[in-house]
Amino acid sequence: MNRHLPINLARAPAAARLAIAVTMLLCALSHPVSAQSYPDRRITFVVPYPAGGATDVSARLLANKLSEAWKQTVVVENKSGGGGVVGNDFVAKAAPDGYTVLIAITQIIQAPSLVSKLPYDVFKDLAPVTQVALSTVVLTVPEAQPVKSVKELVDLAKANPGKLPYGSFGNATTSHLYGELLKKVANIDMIHVPYRGSAPLLNDLLGNTVTAAFVDLTTAGAQINAGKVRALAIGGEKRRTQLPNVPTLAELGYKGFEAEGWVGIFVPAATPKDIVAKLSSELARIIASPEGVAGLEALSLMPVGGTAEMFEAALRRDHARWADVVKAVGVKGE
Repeated sequence: MNRHLPINLARAPAAARLAIAVTMLLCALSHPVSAQSYPDRRITFVVPYPAGGATDVSARLLANKLSEAWKQTVVVENKSGGGGVVGNDFVAKAAPDGYTVLIAITQIIQAPSLVSKLPYDVFKDLAPVTQVALSTVVLTVPEAQPVKSVKELVDLAKANPGKLPYGSFGNATTSHLYGELLKKVANIDMIHVPYRGSAPLLNDLLGNTVTAAFVDLTTAGAQINAGKVRALAIGGEKRRTQLPNVPTLAELGYKGFEAEGWVGIFVPAATPKDIVAKLSSELARIIASPEGVAGLEALSLMPVGGTAEMFEAALRRDHARWADVVKAVGVKGE
């Protein structure tokens, strides 16, 4: 009969003692790191987009404040490519120890409905940490246009079917999805003109090259305030303090625009929950601090913060919302 006998290292041969010791060491090294010692080395914030945009700037704000609070180096690394997929995938496959952190945007939850195959699953391979802020997308027209409301824009488009160009900050982006959704729910026909980002879109909007555009408030806010671009409506569920007199599209009777853009933080899925909680708590504190609020609002972002559980609930809600929008408009990613 086989019996499981306790190992007596003192009586075991030298080779066996070495093998047992190595096995015990490997088990110790493979044991999840503890939040008590975290962090004890450099943390890397991965931004899946080029430097200089709102996502990058907000990441650097949070990295600086986290470094101050934890007395540990926090660096920002830009890993752009594939519309965010390269950076997202890098973090999804990184060591789950809390030292590689993803600063992502809404694209990560839109992509499953836009692209047939991704190298990662946002719900299986990444763990939500906290939602940083909401990003407002605004339906705008150039100052030179006589249009003063969404109704007037719709009327103008109906009087000129297939002739008026509207701009977006890229194919299969929130801007594009909003534009195609407006065409569908308002029963209008406008020509989509995709740009490589918000900055060139804004330039052509100022030049009256496009009749209308969905552009983010971070990019267009100064020109809206200066009166060079006219804001007709915004996406999302609520009006923004920066544009208190600009209604939401939902208020005007255009449904489906409740899904919003945002910036959020993730880590690899197998990261220990106590480390996720520690990182979430500290980042939420920074986001809610006077410096955090001021820094994010300076980018025309609406600070959120909150727990990992709150962010996960928002992710699942927004995944369903964007899936409905994509299905309705039939847009596909590249």
